[in-house]
Amino acid sequence: PDGGPCGGGPRGDVERGHAAHALKPYRARRSTTLAPTMTQEHLDVLIVGAGISGIGAAYHLQTLCPGKTFAILEGREALGGTWDLFRYPGIRSDSDMYTLGYSFRPWTNPKAIADGPSILAYLRDTAEAYGIDRKIRYGHKVERASWSTEAARWTVEVRDASTGELRRFTCSFLFMCAGYYDYDEGHSPEFPGRERFQGRVVHPQHWTPDVEYEGKRVVVIGSGATAVTLVPELSKRAAHVTMLQRSPSYVVTIPERDRVAN
Repeated sequence: PDGGPCGGGPRGDVERGHAAHALKPYRARRSTTLAPTMTQEHLDVLIVGAGISGIGAAYHLQTLCPGKTFAILEGREALGGTWDLFRYPGIRSDSDMYTLGYSFRPWTNPKAIADGPSILAYLRDTAEAYGIDRKIRYGHKVERASWSTEAARWTVEVRDASTGELRRFTCSFLFMCAGYYDYDEGHSPEFPGRERFQGRVVHPQHWTPDVEYEGKRVVVIGSGATAVTLVPELSKRAAHVTMLQRSPSYVVTIPERDRVAN
């Protein structure tokens, strides 16, 4: 259709993906005067984010529009989005991989509810199998995007992490696969008296290998998907684990392997 990544009359549409990437909430701005020393490159399509959505978008773009030039801008130094960033114990999918995975490369692992490392391996293998990994510009973090109606073109300012240089890209279609949360800083509510707590406060988004919880009493605040995956894993080594929740959740135990699919 007109305005799509394969169309001839771009309208400045922005497609938003569901995976995650290092991009702050998007806000289009009017064109401004840029520094004359800034390097510039034009591509038909720019995909922002090399997570599960960005890889999928790249596959369909190169399959359906083989004549279009494109690149994937990834702010971090690795592909995978959420599945590379999150390293907390027990990380896994919260929906079955037969529907979360790609139709063009179906999930074949026996586990329908898969662990994070298996999903990351699936994404890496998929990107390599279709040459998508060669289209990724790592360490390229989008800082601004401006649409020009007269030129029917996006101008995107990108910070190159390796040099600190601000680069400029132009494109006819900007495909946002950047996720829906802040990769730099996860949501951390203000808890009065937190400074008096003698233990360690850890946000799952920023879990590091040095977090030691064996033999300790742990409180997990929240009862969403992250908490539901954390609590069973923490319970294997911690002295005691408490889930502190505002609203009760309903949890049903199901097999990790789908008998029908297998």
